[in-house]
Amino acid sequence: MASKFRKKKEGGTPAISTASLPDIVFMLLFFFMVATVMRDTNKLVNVQLPYADQVQKLEKKQLVSNIFVGVPIEKYQKKYGKEPRIQLNDKFGTVEDIQPFILAERNARREELRPLMITSIKADKDVNMGIIADIKEKLREVNALKINYASRKGDISQNKE
Repeated sequence: MASKFRKKKEGGTPAISTASLPDIVFMLLFFFMVATVMRDTNKLVNVQLPYADQVQKLEKKQLVSNIFVGVPIEKYQKKYGKEPRIQLNDKFGTVEDIQPFILAERNARREELRPLMITSIKADKDVNMGIIADIKEKLREVNALKINYASRKGDISQNKE
């Protein structure tokens, strides 16, 4: 009598199916495209933030408008000099450009988010306070009263260096 069941011959392991591999690659690609945050401004000025001993981190960075103040980077020093300049988004500006900048930033937001907007001043530690006072005055004129001063966490005695 012959048995109904035969022993399998040693054929090795079966090949791994790669049919779903392109789906996985595109799913990962899509995930990283959605999850990656691109830098929205290029630095045109050098900013070495001052130290502060009581620092809070900003939440909801999409509601923050940044104003940078510092000496232009080496690439722009021939054109703009070595005096501190104001950077609004990706271009140099003056104190007079602050009001239109804030109004444009405000109009780019949804109506319900406008009262929550914060203006962050990222000024170099060696910048004259007169420029900062002028910026604050222009912000007051457009009723942008929520102001943040960017700094690094550390001992304030390090600001002298």
